[in-house]
Amino acid sequence: MIDFHSHILPGIDDGSADVRESSALLTMLREQGVKTVVATPHFYPGRMSVSGFLERRKEAFERLCETETCPVPQILLGAEVRYYDGIRHMEDLELLCIEGSRVLLLEMPFEKWSEMTIKEVATLSRSSRVTVVLAHIERYASYQDPNALYRLLESGVLMQANAGFFTGRFSRRRALGMLSQGLIHVIGSDCHNITSRPPQIGRAAQIIEKRFGSECLDHISEFTRDILCISNINQ
Repeated sequence: MIDFHSHILPGIDDGSADVRESSALLTMLREQGVKTVVATPHFYPGRMSVSGFLERRKEAFERLCETETCPVPQILLGAEVRYYDGIRHMEDLELLCIEGSRVLLLEMPFEKWSEMTIKEVATLSRSSRVTVVLAHIERYASYQDPNALYRLLESGVLMQANAGFFTGRFSRRRALGMLSQGLIHVIGSDCHNITSRPPQIGRAAQIIEKRFGSECLDHISEFTRDILCISNINQ
């Protein structure tokens, strides 16, 4: 299983506070069957440079590697990039993609998207610079005209949902419905800590399998491997 979205790197954003917590999160993910986790710390254009962010991410990863001896889960470095008007013109945008791929995890505005915003993301997706994946689609989908989501899908935009969307008592039905409608392509824990926002991806997988069967989980895993360009061995 692949965790597509997490904040496991120590001390770089509002996720894991230190190496000890990062190690605990990795243990929890391992116990939930995760073999690969994508580390996606927040990147806020205008607040930091790409080079500065990459250096801080590298330092956080190296601190974790100094103490984390278990090779599972494998960690892929990426970013959760905050959208802004004009992002398609951003230099070095490709450097924020998940390593080994051209996949960009994009955090959208928490409001109804303007026509300009929809066109901006669609144009970026069609440009072939990156494969755009919208982070935690459930957090802003309810604000949007359903047609907006389908327009983005038609432009090649993919959508990620959080595990908590599936495990939540009041959101589970909607999550399964969006999955069946093709509005969710990949799943991430979006874990931040071991207390209020721990990984729940194992439980989410159980819920999906119970509703749609193991074939659905296999399809999600295979699709995720394909876009990340990673081997299916032990995934």
